Amino acid sequence: MLIDKDTVKHIAKLARISLDEKKINNLSKDLSSIMEFIEKLNELNTEKTVPLTSIINASLRSRKDEVSDEKIRDQILKNSPEKNEEFFVVPKVIE
Repeated sequence: MLIDKDTVKHIAKLARISLDEKKINNLSKDLSSIMEFIEKLNELNTEKTVPLTSIINASLRSRKDEVSDEKIRDQILKNSPEKNEEFFVVPKVIE
């Protein structure tokens, strides 16, 4: 699959990054080779392959889900530049 310069420019615009012409050429080549590799991987026969989540055949040990209030709220709030009683004060993000 060939990824042309226009596609790279479109991806850069969506990612909100600026690229010069040299980087666009290099990224076009790199992304094209990555897509070719993925196409080769898709040609492999994986019907008899068992999906893995880990190479170790073991399950995670369970533990009790307990709330542990270490009474460190004051220590944590000490690091805050601005606080309101028991809470951090952060700048408004959405207007």
